[in-house]
Amino acid sequence: MQAVSTLSNHDLRDEIKAYWSLRAETFDTQPGHEIFSEDERAAWHALFRKHLGEGEGRAALDLACGTAVISHLLDDLGFKVTGLDWAEPMLERARAKANARGRQIRFLMGDAERTMEDDATYDVITNRHLVWTLVDPLACFREWHRVLKPGGKLLIVDGDFVNTSRLTRLLKTVTRLASRLGLARDAMHGAPNSDMAETHNRILSRVHFSGGAHAPAVADLLKEAGFTKITVDQNMGAIHKAQRKNFSFFKGLERATQHRYAICAEK
Repeated sequence: MQAVSTLSNHDLRDEIKAYWSLRAETFDTQPGHEIFSEDERAAWHALFRKHLGEGEGRAALDLACGTAVISHLLDDLGFKVTGLDWAEPMLERARAKANARGRQIRFLMGDAERTMEDDATYDVITNRHLVWTLVDPLACFREWHRVLKPGGKLLIVDGDFVNTSRLTRLLKTVTRLASRLGLARDAMHGAPNSDMAETHNRILSRVHFSGGAHAPAVADLLKEAGFTKITVDQNMGAIHKAQRKNFSFFKGLERATQHRYAICAEK
C-alpha cells in the first residue's frame, strides 16, 4: 500500500522558508536574481514604468523581497518602498545592500500570505518569482487586495517552470548530469547544487501550482480575489536578452523557452 503523506501546509511553508533562507548566501551571485548590467536594469525600469508609472512618492510593498533587487528598482523610480520577507538571512543582506547604497528602504520580516499590514496602505504591490511557491494563492491574492488602496496596482513577475519545452527538459537533464559530475551548477531556478534542486522539486510538487503557474490560471484567481483590469504581459524579451549575457549557453537557451510573464491588476 502506498504511504500517505502526513505533511501539512504548515510543514510545507516551513520548508519553503528554510529553502529560501539557505538560498540567501548565494542569491546575489546568480544572474536572473541580482542585476549584472545597466541594460538589464533599464529593461526592468521600462517594465515597471509601463505598468506602474513613475513612483512620485507612492507607497510600494515588495513582497518576498529577498535581498531587495526589486525594491531597489522601485526606489530608483521614486516609490517609497517597503520590502517584506520571512527569511531573516535574506533581510540581513537586503538591509546591508540598502545601507551600502544609501537607500531609504524599510524592511519588515513577515509572511507574504499574511502581511499583517493595515487595510488600504499601499499604492503598489510587487513580487517576483513568488506566486509559484504559494500554498493558497486565492487567499493570498485577497490579502494583497485588502492592503492595496482603491485604484492601487499589483504587478506579479513569474513563470511556469513546470510545463517546459522538450528542449528545456533536455537541457535540465544535461545540466543535472554536469552538476553531479562537478562540471556545472544546477539549472533548477539557480539552485547551487543537486541537493537544493531536489528540495526545490519537492516543494514544487506540493504547492498549489504544482502543475505550473500558467498566466491564465493566475489571472483567473486574481479576478476571483476581486482584482480588475488584469493584463498579462509576456513581452519580457528585453530583460531576458540582457540576462543571457551572464548565463551559460544552456541556461540562456532554457530561459528563452520558458513561459515567463508579468501580470498587472488593479483594485
